[in-house]
Formats: sequence, structure tokens, C-alpha cells
Amino acid sequence: MRFSVFTASTPEWTPAEVTAILAYQGWDGVEWRITDQDDAPDPGFWAGNRATWPLTGLEESLPAIARLTREAGLDFSALGGYVPCHDRPGVERMLAATAWLGAGRVRVTMPALSRADYRELFAATRRDLEWVAGRAARHGVTALVELHHRTVVASASAAIRLVDGLDPAAVGVIHDLGNLVVEGREDYLAGFQMLGPYLAHVHVKNAAWHRTGYTPDGSSIWTEEWATLRDGQADVEAYLRALHRHGYEGWVTVEDFSTVLPLEDRLRDNLAYLRAIRQRLG
Repeated sequence: MRFSVFTASTPEWTPAEVTAILAYQGWDGVEWRITDQDDAPDPGFWAGNRATWPLTGLEESLPAIARLTREAGLDFSALGGYVPCHDRPGVERMLAATAWLGAGRVRVTMPALSRADYRELFAATRRDLEWVAGRAARHGVTALVELHHRTVVASASAAIRLVDGLDPAAVGVIHDLGNLVVEGREDYLAGFQMLGPYLAHVHVKNAAWHRTGYTPDGSSIWTEEWATLRDGQADVEAYLRALHRHGYEGWVTVEDFSTVLPLEDRLRDNLAYLRAIRQRLG
């Protein structure tokens, strides 16, 4: 396993600072966040994130992305795109950018649950993904479908239904430990085995549920919150052990949205924690 960081989780740093610090700490790679975002008075994960490359003008930014990444001695674990799978011009741009950079993999986003009938939404997503798979194959890259709560693919079971029969070299799945705390958790090893050749990438973060209030009848109200890798409800070591048993040797990308520790300390501790687990795996 090789370890990288998704820059959604490094909002305080510029791209140059990200690559310098990740290289200094000993990370293997970086996963760049690429999207047009809102401005914010202070940098945040989802708005005003300084480590995000805008989708607008992306093609002009590609040489700088490549230079900063390669000069730091880092590899691309993937590109963290936010283009919906039904946005064909946007998907085409992201696939082309991934091929130009030699990044190999890029996320395309799946639709959120809505008032529409789930079966209809799922069928439409499958049609979109069939088109995406064809274009990804033409570019020689892999489009990634992330397991994400409150979307059509919250679990490995849902994802294998969505991608089954498509070329796994063109379409793969991101298994995301933290998202599954919120929705979609299945036995880790069983999930990996279900996905088989479609298990293309892994995201690691953690979360925990907390009581935040009560309804008028006294029932508890629970809300999920992001947690450190060590403190969330998911067992990170058990997860990596299951990956190891499955034979997964690919990227493990950290996207830690907790804020207990300062950013640099948080990343340093995460890498030490993951390396210690990897060493115990043998």
C-alpha cells in the first residue's frame, strides 16, 4: 500500500506548500482537488480551499500541476474531480486532463438521492456510466465511482450493481471507510470481494455519531461528525488488515476532515499511524 493525501483536507495551504510538506513528511503521493468553488473569508474544506485547482481554466493549469507534483517527488494517486457523471463535456475534460498528467484515475460524482424513484435514478446513472466507460477507455484512464452516503452508491453492494459488466480498466470503485460510517457499511472483506477487479482505489477517513438533541417525544437525534483516524467509530487497522488479506496493493488516500489537531500535526500523525499498521501487517 502507498499513502497519499486528498487536498480537500489541506485547505490552509497553497499547492506549492502542499507538495513541499507532503514530500518532507514522507507521503508517497497527492490527490488534487479540482473544482470551481465559492470564495470564503477563511480557507475551508469546501469553500476557499487554497489547495484546490479550479475547473475553469484547468487545461492552462496542467503544466503547473505536473511540475509541482513531480518536482516534489510525489506521484498522483488520482484526481479528485467533482464533475457529475451526466455532465459529458465536463467528464471529457477531466478524463483528458487525467491522461495528460499521467494520473491514471479520476473521480466522477454520482447523483445524490432525491425525490425521484431510486430505480429510475439508478438506471439513468448506469446509462451515463456506460458512456463514461467508453470515453475513459479512449483516454486510457480509469473513471472512479466513490462509495458515498446519500447517493445512489452508498455501499459496495450498490456499486457492484452499477458497474457490473463494464470494463474494470475503464471504471473502478473508490471504497471509502469514513463514508461507510455514515451509510453503507458492510463487512470490509466481503465488500472488497464483492467489488473484485472494480476495487480501484481507497479513501480513508473516520467519523462518529453523536447525540445532538431530542425530538418532542424524547427520542434521540444523532448526527455524524468527522473524527481523527484514531478516534472515529471505524476500525482503521481492521480495515487495512482486510485490504491486505484481499491482496490490495494500491493507493490509500487520506482525507481527514477532523480539526482537533493543527493541519501539519494531523497529517504527520496520520502517516505515522498508517505506517505502523502497515508494518504490523508484514
